[in-house]
Amino acid sequence: MFLRSWPRVKLEKFAYFVLIVGVLLTYFNLRTLIVTIEKVKIQYESIHNSRLNENHWKVSNAKTFAVHGKHVDSGYLFHVLDTFQAIGYARRNVSDDWDVLWTHDYPFTNLKEILKDLKPGQKVNHFPGSGYITNKINLATSNYTFVPKAFQLPKEKEDFRKYAAKNPSTMFVQKSNNHRGIKIEKIENLDLMKPESFVQKYVSNPYLIDGYKFDIGVYVVITSLEPLRVYRYDGEILFRFCPILYEPFNPEVLDKYVVGDDYLPLWKVNSLKKAHKQGFSMKESFDSFIHKNGNDSSKIWAQVDEAIRTIYLTKEPLMIQSWKKFDKKRNFFELVRFDFVIDEDLTVFLMEVNMSPNLSSAHFPPNRLLYEQVLFNTFSLVGISNYLTTGTRSHNSRFVSFKQITLNYTECAECIHCEKECKFCPTCSSDEDLDILQEAYLEHIHRMDFRRVFPFAKIKNMKDLSGENKWLSLWYEEKCKKDIGWCT
Repeated sequence: MFLRSWPRVKLEKFAYFVLIVGVLLTYFNLRTLIVTIEKVKIQYESIHNSRLNENHWKVSNAKTFAVHGKHVDSGYLFHVLDTFQAIGYARRNVSDDWDVLWTHDYPFTNLKEILKDLKPGQKVNHFPGSGYITNKINLATSNYTFVPKAFQLPKEKEDFRKYAAKNPSTMFVQKSNNHRGIKIEKIENLDLMKPESFVQKYVSNPYLIDGYKFDIGVYVVITSLEPLRVYRYDGEILFRFCPILYEPFNPEVLDKYVVGDDYLPLWKVNSLKKAHKQGFSMKESFDSFIHKNGNDSSKIWAQVDEAIRTIYLTKEPLMIQSWKKFDKKRNFFELVRFDFVIDEDLTVFLMEVNMSPNLSSAHFPPNRLLYEQVLFNTFSLVGISNYLTTGTRSHNSRFVSFKQITLNYTECAECIHCEKECKFCPTCSSDEDLDILQEAYLEHIHRMDFRRVFPFAKIKNMKDLSGENKWLSLWYEEKCKKDIGWCT
């Protein structure tokens, strides 16, 4: 009624006024909205750029690894690749810069030029000269008491004939470096002229569990030469059983006495599977069985340790000859697997050492945890899975002080002319000596389920050791006196 009483002209002006006010209000609201959007956009871009920079920093500062071998992405290195990625490593090409090189094949021929120019802190998973241990012919014919007697062919064929004539009841197998074609043969059927092969005495009285023959795979890591440092993985042992009962014995049936790819796993052996299903390791299940049968399994593992120790100590001089051809001496480590059999008297025999042991659980998925833990423990031991990986004394000094590697503070305080008693005092040690002691200390701290096989405390024949090995053994012995945890 009020608007109707207005003249038409006034009503039109009022309408225009309302429209203009509405437009102005809309304009200011839009302006406010635009400003707000701009602020949000600036904040978003700031946060986004910050995260990009952070991620770029993480990538550029991440540790890196490279792999080398045949068909490395076909699956057999799955657990290796997965473990590297799980601990934050980024993969690179072999030709790029990398912190760790994992090679399935022996790398010191094809990658010789790359490996001769290593930087401090770079790690390579093989040692120059390791073939002196992993070569089956060299190992079998080295005349160790814990390796069945063997003869290299054709060079030692006449010696073999004489030995066989004196031991007519002994059975023999012919082997080569590729581990194929193993079979017990009559002497007249052996090819004594076959190159790159050897004939070896067969352990004819193997220890059986539920009637099955088996072998024992022990994982070993060497971290240093001159002085030597060797560790055995004690968290688990690989047991592989022949799939067919040993008796009645028939040399024509290989599955009775040769462990192949389709072996019988421990968790399918009646006397062992119960403990394993309850959560005990393969080693613990085996140890329990041995003890239940009135025997001491520790004697078996003592023989295993002695065999590993003896192999490395006697082969070290040969390995050093190859190792010294490389400028950087502290960049190498090696994970291998020692394969043993035991006879009915619980005597241990070493059959071979695998340079690149199988680490794939594709065939036996329950072995996944074994392989992953072996790898993770190895990476920890050698400094890959923690931040102590530069390998330089200036870096390691942040974490290992002189007081942690010095043994006798009183003698070192009074040491003036660096007498014999002062050999472990910082003022009387060379830079290389201090590097070695710091590395040894860090390995001990990060060894996890590894046990040190050498050096070890209370060595009986210290006089038989090289100067470097004697020096480091004495250091460990003194550390052991103060802390029993240092004894192994």
